Amino acid sequence: MTWLLVAILGYLFFALASLGDKIVLKKAPKPKLYAFYVGVLSLLAVVFIPFIGFRLPSSGTWVWIFLDGVVYIWGLYVFFRALDKYEVSRVMPMVGAFQPIFIFILTWLFWPINQLSLSLADFSGFFLLFLGGMAISLEKNYQLTKDSFLLSSFASLLFSLDFIFLKFVLLEMPFLSGFVIVRVASAFFALFFLFDKQVRKDVFGSKKQKQEVGPIFILAQAAGGLATILQSLAIALVPVAFLAIVNALKGVQYVFLFVLTVLFSYHLPAFLKETLSRKVLMQKLVAILIIGLGLAVLVLYGSNPGN
Repeated sequence: MTWLLVAILGYLFFALASLGDKIVLKKAPKPKLYAFYVGVLSLLAVVFIPFIGFRLPSSGTWVWIFLDGVVYIWGLYVFFRALDKYEVSRVMPMVGAFQPIFIFILTWLFWPINQLSLSLADFSGFFLLFLGGMAISLEKNYQLTKDSFLLSSFASLLFSLDFIFLKFVLLEMPFLSGFVIVRVASAFFALFFLFDKQVRKDVFGSKKQKQEVGPIFILAQAAGGLATILQSLAIALVPVAFLAIVNALKGVQYVFLFVLTVLFSYHLPAFLKETLSRKVLMQKLVAILIIGLGLAVLVLYGSNPGN
């Protein structure tokens, strides 16, 4: 199952990126500034152009490219705004929980029903991955308010639309050509944040201001960029019915992040230190078992698309 291995490897790099974010974003981020930097770094995708025989998309595909660039950058802004207003422990579970559901619904809205059939094993694997991802991402003393719910779920919807629109592009174009043009579009729309006076001041300001985006942030975004490539490849490899499953595999990212956090807390506490109670540890281990069971169902009994 090539798509499954690619997706899991992608979520490993997403975990590394999240670890970097946890180290860098100890204080609240500036939503527009961070969305600008993440978006502009998407421009690095142009390094693939000499190797791919790049071709321009058709006029109809440009619509999906435009929409994908808009929702991706808008989603980043809303996500960082949620992190700015609320604790990470409130935002991340909501964003991660709603995405598979939104994607599942959106595929039914955008594609005919004959393209959306899943076997019982596929759906069971999806449900177990979704359940395990929820269980492992929930933090102790989790609190939910109306405002945090609305902001987090809106960010999740925008990221889900990014999945859908990217799939439309990759159905019409070779993978690398489609990926590059979508990332360039994202970088273009990120430039609109420069119309904000404070963003311009932070980007072009003093050295002290620029230190907010340091080497760890750059390394984290590099890991996130590689993760995005792998996740996009997984999206390209699977039929549309499996898009929600690819996203539900995000639970694997939380497993990797949990392991990495424990290792850093034990070996490099100066960078990251988190303590786990016995209750929280048991919660994480049970969640890992559920995610592992979901993966086993997909590997052993799933319909194995994309090969």
